[in-house]
Amino acid sequence: MMERDLNLSKELFEPAEDNFKDSEKISRPSITYWADVWRRLKKNKLAMFGLAIIILLAIMAIIGPYINGYTYYEQDFTKKNLFPNAEHWFGTDSAGRDLFTRAWYGARISLFIGLMATLIDFLIGVLYGGVAGMKGGKIDEIMMRAAEILYSIPYMLIVILLMVVMEKGIWNIILAMALTSWMRMARLVRGQVLQLKEQEYVQAAKALGASSSWILIKHLIPNTMGPIIVNITLSVPTAIFAEATLSFLGLGVQAPMASWGSMASDALSSFLVGYTYQMFIPAFLISLAMFAFNVLGDGLRDALDPRLRK
Repeated sequence: MMERDLNLSKELFEPAEDNFKDSEKISRPSITYWADVWRRLKKNKLAMFGLAIIILLAIMAIIGPYINGYTYYEQDFTKKNLFPNAEHWFGTDSAGRDLFTRAWYGARISLFIGLMATLIDFLIGVLYGGVAGMKGGKIDEIMMRAAEILYSIPYMLIVILLMVVMEKGIWNIILAMALTSWMRMARLVRGQVLQLKEQEYVQAAKALGASSSWILIKHLIPNTMGPIIVNITLSVPTAIFAEATLSFLGLGVQAPMASWGSMASDALSSFLVGYTYQMFIPAFLISLAMFAFNVLGDGLRDALDPRLRK
């Protein structure tokens, strides 16, 4: 019986091909988490459109003030309130200043203030929230109650009061906004740290003798970067709009410097008498920047969500 079962014919076999060993290889190479994030972000057309707008605004903020040969402060009252034309592409304001140059110089100021205020907000918020979440107990409770008290006070009210007290200037605007906007970042980081510090790899690091600061810097903060990055992209337009509001109220950038908010403030009187383009230009650029950062933030939120990873 056994001999009959072992009587196998040659037709039952076929020679192995040269690429037989490749059949066991993984069909798609593994990619890192951040490479997968970028791959998914590229599939979000609206987010990529927002990123393209941000890059374009940044490029024009750098080179825009030098394109047509005018300066942002040069006044010529013989050319005041000119509508857009071949010489002045965005027209001129009530002082005869070229609005194209002022718009892109204003982009430089507004984007710089928004990015720097967000960067300081990031540094303070991550440090404060990380320490509160890592320490826990009474230290965490005291730190977060203090942050919640500050958070309950209207943000813009504090900024306006600080700008009234402090000397007007770009760095004072950045400082005023940073001192009042870090609480949201701190609460976000603290919640993430409280969740992550109970994970097995953190417990293993503690068992091996790692200090709390080392664990926070090497393990916890890097693993919270997803929500932090999303929060940053959503904080930049908030800071830009806050600067525009301050400048519109006369508490921000001072003449002859220009920002989108100060341009809107200067255009208010002209807008009422029919020169609507002077108000439209800074308002459109502010709206465009806020739209771009918000859609990019939404795209990053989806791309960084591990539950959506395929």
